[in-house]
Amino acid sequence: MFRFICIKHYTQIMALIYQDAVEIFEQIERSTDKTLRSEMIELAIRYARLRIDWLQAGAGGDAVLGATRTRAHNPLIDSLNILSRQVIKSGQSIHWRESLGDDRKVIGDFACHLHAILGLRAR
Repeated sequence: MFRFICIKHYTQIMALIYQDAVEIFEQIERSTDKTLRSEMIELAIRYARLRIDWLQAGAGGDAVLGATRTRAHNPLIDSLNILSRQVIKSGQSIHWRESLGDDRKVIGDFACHLHAILGLRAR
C-alpha cells in the first residue's frame, strides 16, 4: 500500500510521496500499451508545467491559467482511466491506478513527480 503525507498550508492537503510516485510509474511502465502510456506521460508533463505557470502567474494570471490548468487536468485523468482499462483487458494489475485514487490533487501531484522522475532520468 502506498503512503500519503499531509502538508499543512492553510488547509490539510493529501500529497503523494515521491517514492510512491516512482513505484506507481514503474508499474505503469510495465503496461503493454506503449501508445496510451506515451499519451498519458505527455498529458502529465503538460499539466505539471501548467501547474507551475499558474503558481508563477500570481494574482493577475490566476483565473486564465486556472481554467487552462483544469482543461489540461481532465484529459490527464481520462488518460489514466483509459490506460487502466486497457491494462485490465491485457490481464495486468491496476494496483497503480487504485493507489492513485480519484483525488484531483493527488493525481496532479503524480504528474509533477512524473515530470521530475523523467527529468532526472534524462541527465
